[in-house]
This record gives sequence, C-alpha cells and structure tokens, in this order.
Amino acid sequence: MKGNIPRTVSFTSFALVVTLFATWPAPAEDVKTKYPKMAPLDQYLMERNAEIALARTAAPPSISQDADVMVLGRHGYETAVKGKNGFVCIVERAWTSPSDEPDFWNPNQRAPICFNAPAARSYLPQTILKTNAILAGRSKAQMFEDLKTAVEKKTLPAPEPGSMCYMMSKQALLNDRAGHWHPHLMFFYPPTDAALWGADLPGSPIIGAPETEGRVMVFMVPVGHWSDGTPDHPDH
Repeated sequence: MKGNIPRTVSFTSFALVVTLFATWPAPAEDVKTKYPKMAPLDQYLMERNAEIALARTAAPPSISQDADVMVLGRHGYETAVKGKNGFVCIVERAWTSPSDEPDFWNPNQRAPICFNAPAARSYLPQTILKTNAILAGRSKAQMFEDLKTAVEKKTLPAPEPGSMCYMMSKQALLNDRAGHWHPHLMFFYPPTDAALWGADLPGSPIIGAPETEGRVMVFMVPVGHWSDGTPDHPDH
C-alpha cells in the first residue's frame, strides 16, 4: 500500500469481517516530521540475501518462489534472481510515497511488493524512476518534477489492463503509524472514478487511493491471510 495508510478497513474475506473507517488526513505543510531529510544511504540498504527473502514475503510462495527478485543497490534496483512466471518482487523504500507523507525519508520503511507482469511493465517503472532520481542526489521536489515530466511526455507508460500486485507480508513496515497494516492486493488503473468500483462506500471491501503525482488510481482490497497462510486479525 502506498502513502497514507487507512487506519482500518472494512472487508469480508475468508469469513473475516472488519469495520470501515476513514483514511489518514493529508499532513499540513508545516507539520514537523522526525524524518526531515534523507538519512545516509547505508540506512536504506539491506544485506542482499535478506532483501531477497523479504521481497518474496510479499506474495504466497506459489507465486513468489518463481518470480524475479530485484534488490536495491547503491545506484538503483538490480535483478538478483531471475524467475519464470512474469512476477517481480521488490522491497520498496519510503521515497515511493506521496510527497506529503511524513515518513517520506523514513530509513526503516520496508514494503515488500510483488507485481504481476502487466504491473511490472507499466507501474514498476515509476518506482525505478523515483529510486534512480533519489540515489542520483535529486531532491524530493526534483524527483517529483522528473516524475511529472515523464508522465506528461509519456516516457512512463500508463498502467496496463490487468496490472496488480500482492502486498501480503507480515514483515512489512509501511510507515511508523501503520506497521504492516493488513495483507492486501492492489490494482492499478489510469485516473478513474472510485465510484465505478464502489470503493470507499460503507461495507465495501475496496479502498480507492489516487496517486495524483503519478496519475495512477490504486484500488486496494484487503484479504484475510498473510502470505505465510496465517490469518489477519480484525483488531490489528
């Protein structure tokens, strides 16, 4: 899940029922954060094998064991394991969040995510662009300007039909407020009216999360189990 984390979710999945409530409000510009700037790069990096293992927790083993796995190096993401099913698993860092996210520079954030082939071709490039810009020394503002330019010039593709990902890792740290939140799936679309999916309505299992800076609409659907098969808990 990207950006501000909904504090709770309403969904029925595998007989799990939880109540819906609103998303975190966007922080005001003057809200102070304990992460005002980028930490030393080493704090964002992981030991290679540990990152491979963590990336694979994004999806059930039946999917992640045959996926490509990319790890973060000093100059960007690189393929560490070549898979055979078209999925790509990575661990996202905090700078993939929206610009107003208080945890934008949080060096502890680790968000395992496993993209299917359409999303790997059409959404993952945004993560790669953001990461390459930050590691090249671009400021947050410059990075988002790079993203805007790439979207406007269509050097970044729009989400392909069928683009989705798994975020089902119990080991994730999405931000300091939400921890690993809930296991969920995400579906990527060009800017779309959330009402077309019935998102954000009482009793609906779907949450709409527009990523305005990347011109992507993300629909999140919580599920009842983590990737290791253990159940999520409504009171989390």
